[in-house]
Amino acid sequence: MSGIPSAARRTVLKGVALAGAAGLGAAACSTESKLGHAQTPTPTAPLDLGDPAAVPVGGSKLYREQRVVVSCPKKGEYKAFSAQCTHAGCELDRVEGNEGNCPCHGSRFDTTTGQALKGPATAPLPAVPVKVKDGKLIAGPDA
Repeated sequence: MSGIPSAARRTVLKGVALAGAAGLGAAACSTESKLGHAQTPTPTAPLDLGDPAAVPVGGSKLYREQRVVVSCPKKGEYKAFSAQCTHAGCELDRVEGNEGNCPCHGSRFDTTTGQALKGPATAPLPAVPVKVKDGKLIAGPDA
């Protein structure tokens, strides 16, 4: 490279550096990558989700503000999961049937088990304790 002017050499080196960074970014969104697994928080205090009847039997309900999704496999039985995608930490934006949708990269989750159904997410949603107490659905610690 001794015959290349220094400004051109810097341009070539910047291009090489940017190409490497772009490759790393693509790997982070790859379904094969472990770089894209977000740390998904679960509630640190009990959350009052209100009337348990708001979760349909055989269905699921997304509580966006509280960042949890709750399913009711049979009357009086509830399961809850974090509503933050395990790929990049985005919040699920809707539940269709019993599938939660992540709007950021299109991951989908089974809201009855937390399992990732469609990538790029591969890790399941973390379970959150949930129970009915004093006629209210409570999620989080001590539930």
